[in-house]
Amino acid sequence: MFIIKQIELVAHYGELAALITAVFWTITALSFESASKQIGSLHLNLLRLGLALILLTAFSWIRRDMPLPMDAGTHQWTWLSISGIIGFVIGDFCLFQAFIMIGARVAMLLMTLAPPMAALTGWYFYGDAIDFKGMLGMMVTILGIALVIFVRTPSSGLDQGKAGRVKLAHPLKGIILALVAAMGQGIGLVLSKHGMQSYDPFSSSQIRVFAGFLGFALIFAILGKFRELPTSIRNKKAMIWLSVGSFFGPFLGVSFSMIAVQHTNAGIAQTIMSLVPVMIIPPSIIFGKEKPKFREILGAIIAVAGVSLFFL
Repeated sequence: MFIIKQIELVAHYGELAALITAVFWTITALSFESASKQIGSLHLNLLRLGLALILLTAFSWIRRDMPLPMDAGTHQWTWLSISGIIGFVIGDFCLFQAFIMIGARVAMLLMTLAPPMAALTGWYFYGDAIDFKGMLGMMVTILGIALVIFVRTPSSGLDQGKAGRVKLAHPLKGIILALVAAMGQGIGLVLSKHGMQSYDPFSSSQIRVFAGFLGFALIFAILGKFRELPTSIRNKKAMIWLSVGSFFGPFLGVSFSMIAVQHTNAGIAQTIMSLVPVMIIPPSIIFGKEKPKFREILGAIIAVAGVSLFFL
């Protein structure tokens, strides 16, 4: 409550909320990368959404004296539920699978394509124009990503002196999964803004999380995966990381992103929230013992700069 009150006192609290979201999502990405490698992305998604739903319900009960968003209208329930299915069930499942295959740092870099996806969705549904600067920003973002995901192999033998072949530096499946995740987040953000309107951000998050949880529960029922859940729950290390990620992700992170898009332009909010690929580099080096190459750091900076140019 104290954090929320402080945000409301700041003139640009929408932008500040987006910056706080970026910090939360950096913590979330690192936490969920660790948890997903231990229990798998499918189990991780169901458990973290279930925990987030409990947190949001308790918070709404204390804050609004209303554990469930019963004051939401049909418009909110419909669009926020669709947003939750696209963002959580499709987008986040692919993202956490990408964490396993290519790591959180590279996966979150590919997520810088979410703002262009949001802009294209806004153009398709609402006729929002994309100007030359926006198109240029999209190309710059793609250039930054290309610096990271492509590498030129050294020439050898008879080919000495010639440029080597260009190939992917990371598994293609992981890259595709991250791209689908970016689409899910970009589309989900626009639909969230459309569905939320002036409704409470935390209750809006509760609806989205509830829809996502039901979506994964249905998948578990179809695949017969519920019998495997106790094994994942007994994994103490995974559950610690899952709890940290759930607190800073679906609970605080998603809710603050709702505050951001409610009080500022969705593109500006997404631009600020897309700082995660740059923010995640220091903790990846310090805690994850990763050693990113110079071109990877440069690519992350260029990609974020492209996102900024796209909207600002």
